[in-house]
Amino acid sequence: MTTPNPPGGVIDGSRHLYAVRVYYEDTDLSGITYHANYLRWFERARSDLLRMLHIDQRAAIEAEEGAYAVSEINLKYLRPAKLDDDVVIETICTEMRAASCRMHQKAFRSTDIGDELLAEAQLRVGFVAPDGRPRRQPEEWRDAFTRFMESQIA
Repeated sequence: MTTPNPPGGVIDGSRHLYAVRVYYEDTDLSGITYHANYLRWFERARSDLLRMLHIDQRAAIEAEEGAYAVSEINLKYLRPAKLDDDVVIETICTEMRAASCRMHQKAFRSTDIGDELLAEAQLRVGFVAPDGRPRRQPEEWRDAFTRFMESQIA
């Protein structure tokens, strides 16, 4: 039996692109995407980006080193995604600090006349110790994000 790989994204310069499809379970009775699903899609895209940068959050959690957590987010909804839409989540890292980074994420729907911006989020993700306190990110993780920001992913 051939086993399919889970969906994944691509790194395109200094941005990460992650595709999702709007399924029935994502919508309300009118076929419009429930607002909280954008948060799920954005989280999946960030998790995929970490994998692509070879950042092993699970190993860090199991070693009790810490993990990333969203410390602030500002979401703006512009247009609704609808049942069966193909949506692309774009993620860029806009600022790197010792214990956190700022990101900008956008959800686009492709149409015959171009991309439509559906929603966007400005957020800060902090690295926290198991006790919930901020902690410096591992240096190799900061380096990976810096290379991503500078479009130098190997």
